[in-house]
Amino acid sequence: MASRGSRPKPQSIPLSLEGIQQNQRVWLVKLPKYLSQQWSEASGSGEVGKLQIAKNQGKSEISFILNKELTDIRGTDGQPAPVIAPREHQLVLQGVRGQVLTALIERAPDQLSLEGTVVHRGECRPALNENYMRLKRRQIEESSKPARTVQKLEKVVTTNYKPVANHQYNIEYEKKKKENGKRVKADKDQVLTLLFAAFEKHQYYNIKDLVGITMQPVVYLKEILNEIGVRNVKGPHKNTWELKAEYRYYLAAAKSE
Repeated sequence: MASRGSRPKPQSIPLSLEGIQQNQRVWLVKLPKYLSQQWSEASGSGEVGKLQIAKNQGKSEISFILNKELTDIRGTDGQPAPVIAPREHQLVLQGVRGQVLTALIERAPDQLSLEGTVVHRGECRPALNENYMRLKRRQIEESSKPARTVQKLEKVVTTNYKPVANHQYNIEYEKKKKENGKRVKADKDQVLTLLFAAFEKHQYYNIKDLVGITMQPVVYLKEILNEIGVRNVKGPHKNTWELKAEYRYYLAAAKSE
């Protein structure tokens, strides 16, 4: 076990210098995600496009033209999407500003090879044409789709999600009833839920009916009823229970909302 505050031991990966040319100079260019994905699909010679270097008022302008066969964008289902990748891209380069950067390539599993020294850092920017705008619109639509969607079933599913004939909670409850020979106290919140649901249907209940609805001991049930209800001792509803006025008002407000 590592001691508190200790750092994990760094992993050692072999670095090969075989095949490297002395003072080899490379560019470190940031690519758009779609472009790197299209490059990974290149086959055969591995050619992905062409670089064009031109002079404009003494300054070099560098552009990259993607091969036409790599412009087909595929959707998440592997089928061709109704958009294509832009072919024209501009390379904007700048110096490394005194930094010493090197490029490493993983030529074999767990083995790195030194490719060269980075002399320019840059960014590959697509031309803002109609193809690029369609691609960006599609990317926004894909990212805004919810991870989970509701689907309408045309027929009943019989392979999964079969209903349970008797839940484990009910089995344990019945077992306790047989072992104890009497009704088992349930959680107070569960009893309150059953009582409120019953009083939404009828205003008056006798204690026997409430015992049958909640399946609770009489003494325990009366303790809960004394908190939320009143027992009528006279009138046409003598010996019945009803909710206190404040709870009847609450239920009426909830229904109106």
